[in-house]
Amino acid sequence: MIMNVTKLIERTEIYELFDTEIGRCGIAWTAKGISRVQLPEQSVTALRARLESTGAQAVKAGMDRPRFVDHAIAKLQKHLRGKIQEFDDVPLDLRHVPPFHQKVYRALQKIEPGAVTTYGALAEMAGSPGASRAVGQAMAKNPLTLLVPCHRVIGSAGKLGGFSAYGGGMTKTRLLGLEGTHIGTKQDARY
Repeated sequence: MIMNVTKLIERTEIYELFDTEIGRCGIAWTAKGISRVQLPEQSVTALRARLESTGAQAVKAGMDRPRFVDHAIAKLQKHLRGKIQEFDDVPLDLRHVPPFHQKVYRALQKIEPGAVTTYGALAEMAGSPGASRAVGQAMAKNPLTLLVPCHRVIGSAGKLGGFSAYGGGMTKTRLLGLEGTHIGTKQDARY
């Protein structure tokens, strides 16, 4: 018997892996929207482990998925091929994200592809001037990479800053480069 994924995701988070130009990525969702986007890890096993660490369950064969998931995957694949996309029409499920992080993520979604901002400027945009360190923590815990474009946040001195995805600064540089932004770094060249 094939289970209806819509009924299942009312109770849980479901994930699926998909291929992109930069490698295999993961996406998780609930009935309310996308809850996680995971960039490639060092292996598919590590990618699955990262997604499952939040309690997400893999899609089972024969399960249908909401259209918004297909839409998000298609846009992510295009974006990672260099066909830059806006993601403001992709529904997000931020119920498990702290309120301050939600404010920061909503503010960050207003930064357009090809543009960057600083941690301090983003704190101001989110209504919390002086909270640049807290913004940095929100970026490090961002579950929605690309949909909430944390790669567009740099240090106040114009330096790249951190990036918690596999590949670190090299991955951040690559994502910015896809959008036509080039900030030099040689740190963490694992990609």
